[in-house]
Amino acid sequence: MSNESLDRFAQSKLDRLTAHGLRRTVVDTNRTDAVHIRRGGRDLVSFCCNDYLGLTHHPAVKAAARDAVGAYGAGAGASRLITGNHDLYAGLEDRLAALKGTEAACVFGSGYMANSGILPALAGPDDLIVIDALGHASMHMGARASRASIRTFGHNDADDLARLLDRERANFGTCLVVTEGVFSMDGDRAPLDRLAAVAAGHDAWLMVDDAHGFGTLGGGRGSAWEFDPHPEIPLQMGTLSKAAGVYGAFLCASRPVIELMKNRARSLVYTTGLPPAVIAACIAAVDIIATDTDRVARPLGHARTFCDSVGLPAPQSPIVPLVVGAEQEALNASAALEEAGFLVTPIRPPTVPAGTSRLRFTFTAEHTTAQVGALAAAVNALALGGRDPVRAAKT
Repeated sequence: MSNESLDRFAQSKLDRLTAHGLRRTVVDTNRTDAVHIRRGGRDLVSFCCNDYLGLTHHPAVKAAARDAVGAYGAGAGASRLITGNHDLYAGLEDRLAALKGTEAACVFGSGYMANSGILPALAGPDDLIVIDALGHASMHMGARASRASIRTFGHNDADDLARLLDRERANFGTCLVVTEGVFSMDGDRAPLDRLAAVAAGHDAWLMVDDAHGFGTLGGGRGSAWEFDPHPEIPLQMGTLSKAAGVYGAFLCASRPVIELMKNRARSLVYTTGLPPAVIAACIAAVDIIATDTDRVARPLGHARTFCDSVGLPAPQSPIVPLVVGAEQEALNASAALEEAGFLVTPIRPPTVPAGTSRLRFTFTAEHTTAQVGALAAAVNALALGGRDPVRAAKT
């Protein structure tokens, strides 16, 4: 039967993953609140979730979702260009544009969908897309879908970007420079001021995926607002599933760019709109981000306390990597922390380069000082030697 060949193919791929220690297993995990989880029959304090502000369980966010189900139903029913553009969308997009200081905004189904739709809408076979060497997989997916020529520049290296554009910019029509505001595995911030200057000097459009900076840096507005003055970034992308605690993504840009997205971004045009409950919850979350400055500041504050306690360099974001090198060492360290009552999942290849397996700690507004201190004590008890993740990746 034809299905037998398909099953053999799938099993051979799984066997290969198993042989190389790369096979993953999805584990049932119940989050009882913003920081506590139940997993494998154990109650643990999680330090590996991207719910930076604890808004997944915020009463106002949950109430907004419940009310929207009653008023609008469970789903959008169609794509946004048919009947799925319920009026909650305008409320969310207006708030996002105001917070990011742009003319308009457009909400997508997820960060992956946003990047895979934005880039093909702006570039084609005669164009150039230049991506940071550690850019997210979704950036490369979108770039490949555009059929543009793709280049990478050294991680956070504005000089390397300038050299690349000096050599190649004149050979192409439009050019996009794509980076992250905060890099998800290393927690480091991009030099957005220098990248913006290089891009502008070469008639290139800078796009920043600020999935991990929105809601946690710059008073909640994002990574660009860590600079004074903040750089001009024409394409500001972010997600609503991390600090906002819900689901979805957005692009903030000029009105013509946003109108183009609603007409040409295939990941928006050819998919059902987000459920009204999701959009309503996002509105409540964005309102909190815009007004609760203490909550926004707490994750980075906890990260600083932790790094000081375990002898790591000062963090640039609420993401703190502890590179241990070998995959098995990362797995063993994660298991030891779980025995101590903490969930910190190990990050291994292919997510990070070989030899840079790590523990990736994330800190939230709902963690207590006592919990952060207890985690630091447990990490110190492991006697692991932390190294700068970027240096480790290059050695």
